[in-house]
Order: sequence, then structure tokens, then C-alpha cells
Amino acid sequence: MAKIDKCPKSKVNAGYCTCTYSSCPRHGLCCECLHYHRHRNEIPACYFSAEEEKTYNRSIEFYCQRRTKQA
Repeated sequence: MAKIDKCPKSKVNAGYCTCTYSSCPRHGLCCECLHYHRHRNEIPACYFSAEEEKTYNRSIEFYCQRRTKQA
């Protein structure tokens, strides 16, 4: 059984997931996504606008830079 099938919220989570990386094995598995990006000093796609997410730049620096510009 795949991990996605073991998560009771995976279908609900997938409906909110804004990640456009089509082969992401963590799609719908928010807890795994958070752990993965945290370990890499990154922020998950769901924190970025659609335009920002398309860059695949998940760095904390990019996130802060974009928020500072918008302020």
C-alpha cells in the first residue's frame, strides 16, 4: 500500500496543494512535504503565489524577498 493511501486526509490535502511539480511523491501528503522542505531550508509551494510557485524557488530568502517587495 502506498503512503498516499495510508493518509486519511490525502485527497482533501491534494485539493489544496498548489505544487505544480507534477512528479512530486509528496503531493497530498502535507506532513511529508513540510518535513522535506524544512530539512532543505525551504518553504512548501503552498506559501507562494501561483506566479512565484512556477519558479520552483522554495528558498526562505526568495519568500522573504517577495514579501518585502509587496509590503
